[in-house]
Amino acid sequence: MKRSYSKYSAKDDLLWLILRPWIFIPRVLYILLTFIFLFLRILFQGNSKNKNVQKNLSKYLFDVITDLGPCFIKLGQALSTRPDLVRQDWLTELTNLQDNLPAFDHKIALKIIEEELGSPANELFEEFPDRPIASASLGQVYKAKINNSYLAVKVQRPNLYFLIRRDVVILRFLGSFLSPLLPLNIGVGIGEIIDEFGNALFDEIDYEKEAENALKFANLFKENPNIFIPKLEKQFSSKRVITTSWIDGVKLRDRALLEENNLIPASFIKTCVISGLQQLFEFGYFHADPHPGNMFALKGGNSDCGNLAYVDFGMMDTITNSDRLTLIKAIVHIINEEYYLLAEDFQKLGFLTKEQDLQKLVEPLKEVLGGSFGAEVGNFNLKNVTDKFSKLMYSYPFRVPSRFALIIRAVVSQEGLALRLDPEFKILKIAYPYIAKKLLTDNSEEILDILIEVVFDKKGHIQIEKVESLLNILFRDSENINSDLIPVANAGLKLFVSKKGSEVRKNLLLSLIKDEKLELNDAKKLLALIRDTFSPLNIAKSAVQNIISTV
Repeated sequence: MKRSYSKYSAKDDLLWLILRPWIFIPRVLYILLTFIFLFLRILFQGNSKNKNVQKNLSKYLFDVITDLGPCFIKLGQALSTRPDLVRQDWLTELTNLQDNLPAFDHKIALKIIEEELGSPANELFEEFPDRPIASASLGQVYKAKINNSYLAVKVQRPNLYFLIRRDVVILRFLGSFLSPLLPLNIGVGIGEIIDEFGNALFDEIDYEKEAENALKFANLFKENPNIFIPKLEKQFSSKRVITTSWIDGVKLRDRALLEENNLIPASFIKTCVISGLQQLFEFGYFHADPHPGNMFALKGGNSDCGNLAYVDFGMMDTITNSDRLTLIKAIVHIINEEYYLLAEDFQKLGFLTKEQDLQKLVEPLKEVLGGSFGAEVGNFNLKNVTDKFSKLMYSYPFRVPSRFALIIRAVVSQEGLALRLDPEFKILKIAYPYIAKKLLTDNSEEILDILIEVVFDKKGHIQIEKVESLLNILFRDSENINSDLIPVANAGLKLFVSKKGSEVRKNLLLSLIKDEKLELNDAKKLLALIRDTFSPLNIAKSAVQNIISTV
């Protein structure tokens, strides 16, 4: 019999649980006592230098999270991607939360397959193993065979809807109750953030929804040779079973594992980060659970960009076009050190109320983000920003809008994954040139408006220093400077002569007139900057590098 799950509803699900006090009260007490005992053990043993003590403590932490169930495992998975937040010996154990959890009974899995697909597994597949190859928070995966091809068959854990429904309600209850005690203003909206988490989990246990996500994600990356999405096998998929082609790759767990397989870690970091930026800033649709268990390094590719496979498309999310463009503007305003405009961006995104006096935030924002595009770029990462923003959010009325909960989780998890492969990795070293290149090569109306805002001031005059800053970000920090020159030069030329470029041409003409007089100094500086950046020698180098990269 196939199951049908209802959507998450904070009010309805809370009422459902309150009417069952024999479930609600014991579970709340169990969770509270479990965390109290965990806290006390960490308090007394967390700073011990004895390796056996730390090994036992990390095992205890893993057992506690596993015992509490799927909701808490999902939270633990986010921690397992952060080597900068969790000590290494604990991290090793927490990594098992990604796909090495205790499996549920194989007979139950076979029963679910038969109920969902209408026939026993041994009739559906030529070969079906007697144990799973991986076991995660919501299901376990079998490596089956049909028509001489291997398939990944993921079977959902039993009773999952009840367990998630119960624990999300309790998490929301405890989070809202304890939020005044939290040291950050994030506590103001913690109920809404947990609601977002609940909605994502309810979507994730619907494998039919995951199948739709996989097809959509594959379509977005169909032109990208470095990104691989497994093929969905619809005839072997349903509400609680999903089957795809088998991925023969190496999990992005650690540097040594990749090097053992003659794979270059840095190449996969770049592919991973660039694909994540594309998801946020181009597609507006992103994988919200990019931990090492869901990403595989594949053979092929090159030393610059490795081939990467995504799996598990249960937790996906979207970002609105308005938010996407505001985020791009925010990055531009950081580049230009325009902190009042950055505060306005935060206000538009909902991190600040409409009543907030933005002028008071200029100096604090400058203190947190100042110099991030200058000499300090090499020492700048999200952990540094997070630490500084923690203090800022304590003093000022910042709050995290619920719709950004999964975005933040995805970005933080992705940076954590990269740090596992390279402790010296700086996400902004890749992100900055990406944004700069997008502004200089994307001819969409929205991006053109942002570019005009960068190049010209409100009076229409050229802002030479900001154009120079944008080019510096792209060509100074990019690891392949020459490869970007031709695309940027072509895009700039096409834009200038196109219909869309009329606003640029108009502003350029206006910039030549100051106080009703012809002023050529800015134009000369701009021409000099363009001449130095796009010199024939640089263009020739770019052409050669592009030819070499395609060989």
